[in-house]
Amino acid sequence: MSHVEHKIRGKHPYQQEVTSPDEHEEREGRSLITTDHGVIRQWAEERGARPATVPGSEYDGRPGRLLLNFPGYSGENLEEISWDDWFETFEERKLNFLYQEHKKDGTPSNFFRLENPNTD
Repeated sequence: MSHVEHKIRGKHPYQQEVTSPDEHEEREGRSLITTDHGVIRQWAEERGARPATVPGSEYDGRPGRLLLNFPGYSGENLEEISWDDWFETFEERKLNFLYQEHKKDGTPSNFFRLENPNTD
């Protein structure tokens, strides 16, 4: 597999940029940001989360709303999709992945948000 370099899109003075699955937060509770597929997938899989979308939200034949489906979460009825489809859509939309590894109290955090720096 070839190495693909992912760049953070836009300016983010309040988040720590993570570019490799080997990098971790500088301190617990720190907001992190990445576009690296390995970092995102490792973070999700450590929490048992799978790539997903909302059924019926498709746009131009691509997944609509990108989400992660966490086990035991009883929210929206989500449709699991492949990591390839999730990341292809992530790249097409030029998104950033904002997340936390741990809450300030040291417990694991499931917080994440997808950000498009080209929209306000």
